[in-house]
Amino acid sequence: MATRRSDGHVMAYVMVPDRATARAIARILVEGRLAASANLWPAESVYRWKGRVTEAREYVVVAKTRRGLAKRLIAAVRAAHPYEVPCIVTYAMDDALPAYAAWIDASTA
Repeated sequence: MATRRSDGHVMAYVMVPDRATARAIARILVEGRLAASANLWPAESVYRWKGRVTEAREYVVVAKTRRGLAKRLIAAVRAAHPYEVPCIVTYAMDDALPAYAAWIDASTA
């Protein structure tokens, strides 16, 4: 199966407090063409916040987009996010199925 280096694409990784927030943010991104798609799944988190180790049930949102939209995507998530300091990071995509990378481009154009 052929793949190609996908230097122009990133995946955004976002943690949110619940399923409703995950769906709302995913819809904002996809409807606004800031992401081609978003996957949602439950997670358990352990983190330090304000001097205490905390455990929480959260949701993960992973959105696929073009690198050129990353800053706008981050801003859109931040505007809709309830956390004081949310986890919103992007990771470069390496190899990708060419048709999938083209679909991301078309879906975010």
